[in-house]
Amino acid sequence: MDNFVNEFKNKVKARKIKIGVVGLGYVGLPLAVEFAKNGFTVLGLDTDLGRIQRLKKKESYITDVAAGELKKVISAKKFSAYSDFSHLKECGCVLICVPTPLKRKYSPDISFIKKAVKSIVSNIRPRALIILESTTFPGTTEEVILPMLEKTGLRHGRDFYLSFSPERIDPGNAKYPFHKIPKVVGGISKEAAELAGTVYGAVIKMITVVSSCRSAEAVKLLENTFRIVNIGLIDEMAMMAHKMGLDIWEIINAASTKPFGFMPFYPSGGCGGHCIPKDPLYLYWKAKSFGFKSRFIKLASEITNYMPEYVVNRVMHLLAEIRYPKVLIIGVTYKKDVKDLRKSPALDMIDDFKKKKAEVDYFDPLIPYLKLNGISLKSVSIKSVNKYDCVVIAADHTNLDYGRILKHSRMIFDTRNVYKNINSEKVVKL
Repeated sequence: MDNFVNEFKNKVKARKIKIGVVGLGYVGLPLAVEFAKNGFTVLGLDTDLGRIQRLKKKESYITDVAAGELKKVISAKKFSAYSDFSHLKECGCVLICVPTPLKRKYSPDISFIKKAVKSIVSNIRPRALIILESTTFPGTTEEVILPMLEKTGLRHGRDFYLSFSPERIDPGNAKYPFHKIPKVVGGISKEAAELAGTVYGAVIKMITVVSSCRSAEAVKLLENTFRIVNIGLIDEMAMMAHKMGLDIWEIINAASTKPFGFMPFYPSGGCGGHCIPKDPLYLYWKAKSFGFKSRFIKLASEITNYMPEYVVNRVMHLLAEIRYPKVLIIGVTYKKDVKDLRKSPALDMIDDFKKKKAEVDYFDPLIPYLKLNGISLKSVSIKSVNKYDCVVIAADHTNLDYGRILKHSRMIFDTRNVYKNINSEKVVKL
């Protein structure tokens, strides 16, 4: 085994190991391009034929993957994309980056992981290293993936090596691109963890090895549980402050002057994205199998899920004298400057406003069209803000003329504290 580890390390150092990336979405494509930029030959695999066709045309569909970088690695033949999983036979390392949604409110869906593993089993290269990056509950790698692989007669440490390394990509965060974010790895064995650390160490400076795959899986869930609990807390504080006639933004800013024991979180109209609304519920679900019910996770999830409805109720109360109020939502992505609608609270707001008989439109420079509950919507002109009884700032995109929006709006409900330095009767804050 020692000889194999040394051989593997030497091959990684010489960039003689091909890397397969299964799943070319928000995690997989940036990962694939990063390894390709660092001299590795990377084969991307995906069942979405639309993605494959766009990549063959050298088109990027992910905000964090610059079109120029993608064209460069494809032209240099360092990255290629396929729907035929038999190409995995060429790969000495395979990274699994597929979605892990919720089946029901509190029940994980790891069907995409299982499908990926089945494809790998049919095409595995001898002694290949397999690394799962998809966020999941503690035990998935060891209790689900390992048995699936060994059921075929393959044996860990002889025919393959298996590890887990949680993805930590933050879409739109230019300060922390992939190569600057420390990586955590855990393996079925020490050798598997060492191999995974070697692969990531070729493109990332800081690698932390934990004792097992289960620990590595729990790391990711702790990170996002920490966030949802604190987001839920500050959302509840915002609702409480409103009842008391206090400015939650002033309170947070003042509390932030304490140099220890406090970390600022900010309220909003809801918590979106693929990770934070979902990942903690994986931990909640798994803990129940051990007879433990996490009240913090459940409560935080309930509070953050309620925030879009809370915003709509606040706005409708302000417009109570208007029978059919006209509302404009500004920013429908879940996060500023990121072209991503996954679990965006703005979409829930649109739906809730319609249910309450309001006429609602949206403006978003990143999303010219969207489909909501089977209905096609189109982004309106930002110049039409004067037509609406209330403008709701749901996502605070950077390159918008908020001064002009304020000047021409009748009322603004600001969920992002865009107008923090503005004292105007037009502006109502969350």
